[in-house]
Amino acid sequence: MTDSRHTSLSGKRILLTGGTTGIGRATLSMLAAEGARVLTFGRHQDALDAALSDIDGDVTGIAEDAATAQGIERVFDAVDERLGGIDMLVACAALGARPIHEMADEEWRYVIDANLTGYLACARGAILRMEGQGGGHLVFVGSISAEIKAAGESVYAATKAGIQAFAETLRKEVAEKGIRVSVIQPGSIDTEMQECSDEEKKAAVAEGRMLPAEDVAETILFILTRPATCDIVNLRVEPLIQKTA
Repeated sequence: MTDSRHTSLSGKRILLTGGTTGIGRATLSMLAAEGARVLTFGRHQDALDAALSDIDGDVTGIAEDAATAQGIERVFDAVDERLGGIDMLVACAALGARPIHEMADEEWRYVIDANLTGYLACARGAILRMEGQGGGHLVFVGSISAEIKAAGESVYAATKAGIQAFAETLRKEVAEKGIRVSVIQPGSIDTEMQECSDEEKKAAVAEGRMLPAEDVAETILFILTRPATCDIVNLRVEPLIQKTA
């Protein structure tokens, strides 16, 4: 039964970061199916072209890097030009990482910029536009890595913990502007970030040790469609058998 208070995504202007792979690509497809007007971006033009070719809807994209100030500036120039503003931000773009002592200095710094600084920069760009129109919604895809702190994930967990703290604090700063802030903490997901074969990922999904990206995309849609006065602050979603250490 549809609740008339729920937020319709039809015609909503949405910036989706990292819509070329994994959770972002699954979300791109679902947002388009709901009638949203979506601008997405990723680092690689070939991956962007492949993602957009699968979509039937009001969707556009550009090849830009969330880790750079210049890339984010160009993204929001495109938001203004192509969408005429922004109602919702869904931040999915992220990179995996090795332990910090196994990475070159420029490598781990790049991961921080892509996974954390890029989220903050996109949030700032969205808020500056949303506050003038009476509100909006920011959704950040974090990770349960911030909670479980598994060995081998020191750099990655640091970025996701930063997103968690940022979002939970930010919502207190922008609520009176009518801007909602939500964080999703996915567990193990069948994406390109997993260091195993397609066959191994398929088996893990079947056994309940991994979730398909579509499950997280559906969670994002659930959050975005809540009534305007309802803020899903944190939502943790993981496979039935989640490895937590």
